[in-house]
Amino acid sequence: MSVDGTWNLTLNTPMGARTNTLSLQSSGSSLQGTMSGPNGSQAIEDGTVDGNAVSWSVNAPQLGMKITFAGTVDGDRLSGQATLGAFGAAPFEGSRA
Repeated sequence: MSVDGTWNLTLNTPMGARTNTLSLQSSGSSLQGTMSGPNGSQAIEDGTVDGNAVSWSVNAPQLGMKITFAGTVDGDRLSGQATLGAFGAAPFEGSRA
């Protein structure tokens, strides 16, 4: 299943749920795109695709950390875990917009 497209993503952090819009484009095993939310929009980094497994990271300068996402695409659903530096891991889930 292709990860390409726009996703409505909810990250359930220790500070509460954070909603973002994720726009992704894959090319082979490479994943590019942007993640937009209350703190603005930025390009994703280190994006990869392997079958239905995806991973990427975004800088969160307001928090002083890089957030790393690893998840699985299942049809129009995307879910997984995000690593939040010293805050540990947080689940995320999304649906195709």
